Amino acid sequence: MCGIAGFALKGGFEADSAEREARAMADAIIHRGPDGSGAWVDGAAGIAMSHRRLSIIDLSSTGAQPMHSDSNRYVISFNGEIYNHNQLRNELSGEGIRWRGTSDTESFLAAVEVWGIERALKKTIGMFAFALWDKKTEELTLARDRMGEKPLYYGNNSGYFFFGSELKALKAHPRFEGIEDIDALPLFLRHGYIPSPYSIYKGIKKLLPGTYLTIPLSSVQQIESVPIVHYWSLEGTVKHGQSNLFSGTEEEATQELEDLLCKVVKNQSAADVPIGAFLSGGIDSSTVVALMQAQSSRPVKTFTIGFREKGYDEAEHAKAVAKHLGTDHTELYVSPEEAQGVIPQLTALYDEPFADSSQIPTSLISNLTRQHVKVSLSGDGGDELFGGYNRYAWTRKIWNKMKWLPLSARKLIGRIIASQPESRWNSLYHIVSAALPQTLRLRQAGVKIHKLGEIIQEQSPDLIYRSLVSQWKSPGEIIPGSKENETFLTKELGGISESDIEQRMMFLDGLTYLPDDLLVKVDRAAMGTSLETRIPFLDHRVVELAWRLPLEMKIKSGVGKKPIRKILENHLPRELFDRPKMGFAIPVGDWLRGSLRDWAEDLLSEKQLGDSNVFDVSKIRRVWARHLTEGSGLAYQLWTVLIYQSWREANRQ
Repeated sequence: MCGIAGFALKGGFEADSAEREARAMADAIIHRGPDGSGAWVDGAAGIAMSHRRLSIIDLSSTGAQPMHSDSNRYVISFNGEIYNHNQLRNELSGEGIRWRGTSDTESFLAAVEVWGIERALKKTIGMFAFALWDKKTEELTLARDRMGEKPLYYGNNSGYFFFGSELKALKAHPRFEGIEDIDALPLFLRHGYIPSPYSIYKGIKKLLPGTYLTIPLSSVQQIESVPIVHYWSLEGTVKHGQSNLFSGTEEEATQELEDLLCKVVKNQSAADVPIGAFLSGGIDSSTVVALMQAQSSRPVKTFTIGFREKGYDEAEHAKAVAKHLGTDHTELYVSPEEAQGVIPQLTALYDEPFADSSQIPTSLISNLTRQHVKVSLSGDGGDELFGGYNRYAWTRKIWNKMKWLPLSARKLIGRIIASQPESRWNSLYHIVSAALPQTLRLRQAGVKIHKLGEIIQEQSPDLIYRSLVSQWKSPGEIIPGSKENETFLTKELGGISESDIEQRMMFLDGLTYLPDDLLVKVDRAAMGTSLETRIPFLDHRVVELAWRLPLEMKIKSGVGKKPIRKILENHLPRELFDRPKMGFAIPVGDWLRGSLRDWAEDLLSEKQLGDSNVFDVSKIRRVWARHLTEGSGLAYQLWTVLIYQSWREANRQ
């Protein structure tokens, strides 16, 4: 895992100054690679590339970057890991390649030399983002892994073409002008993140997962005319999977998945440095750890963050799983004050506004883990692939019950629900909850009941999904003069019928929420501590198999992740993991009414909001007042505004 950066300029530039600038860009992301640095410049051609190294495979100098290919035709700055690079080397053994070291980057360069960019990408298994310069054709290729585990920004600014792992690398160049894109803000307020391909800055984009971009230097200022090539796509995988459904039994499907996951976990456990795993005690992380431990001759190092606040702590569950599996377990209980202490770091860590509040515990667990290991496996991705989120099954149930009602009746019911504050619904729910089965017991019942009131007023399952993932349903109303750009949620989607509600939601999550929220959260939090994370469920072979499984093999009686549960039963007693999904939540609403109130009040004051010259101040102030009196559901809306205000304040200094 590393950090990359660089720039290009048609007509060339002075080499010495360009090298200093390229190194400054890399140094701005030193946290991604504290073990070494490098820069390469061709002033006459007008290309500069730099690199920060986190040494994981081949710790020697032969793994240093930017790296030249054996023929010296190509130069690469590479971030990530290629898990099958030894197999690639074996396939290339008869091609006359002179190997200098054992790094996966060298293996990939050789693959490019022999097979070309696209074939090399298609044969590669891993997570990565890279910049590759072809000296012969004077073309720059940018590429990103299939599922979007590793980030890559690029675009034109002040006459230069920039690229880098994080925006702070681009901002380190003296010619970079960070002009805020006001049209990115409605998207941010809706989602809590800025979806790809957009960024907070005009002219700067995020490269989409599974794509590459080959830019002739002559066209570097006309980047919009250069086609983006999909060497792999989730949409194509979904279409193929749904047209070629697994025809065997559930037992055969489970066995095939377990065999594949064992292979993937083994490959991702390879490193020349200490390795461990995050363990929340949930199904996905427990499965990854169980498969790691089953293949390890020594106890796997596992890590958990615990919270004292009731309803937000899974540490005891993780501890029980670790004890049963025999891992070398480390847990750290943090106070609300310690958790809130992360908040001032968020702006610098995430570069652009990012408002998934679970970024706080993710940062804490990453920091804890890095004190013991350099690489950690994670259980992310299981929910999106195997139907783990409650909203998948609940949306089906709600839609089937409400679609027969006239829209006018549903809107009336929704307004009635909204008329009662969350606190009132919490009180009513508390009275009846003792009589409910465990599967129907809700945390933050008032928030969820209010959400129900919103979604029953929607006209289609797709609009229900959009409502579920929206913090602000109509963000343009509080940002006068802005427009909301097109995303996957507003485009026509092929592959899955709108009537196939659960699969369609999983598909949309895989296109949006997974790469632009979850993976961004994990990447920035972990790399902020120089920790590499690996995600077995996002190996593209696992993704492809998951989309071949019929829905009934994933979700049964409203409970998702059926094959993962069966795999885990081979390693753990059911009682250690069979419980309602908890997630990585924190009590943001309570904090904003309590210990964070002064901080929030300052950022949401009429003066501060007015100074930003972005929001309809009166509307934001009304939401803040309602939150203080009614409940925590509005906290997630307010969190987006607070994060933006914090980001803006930090970036104007």
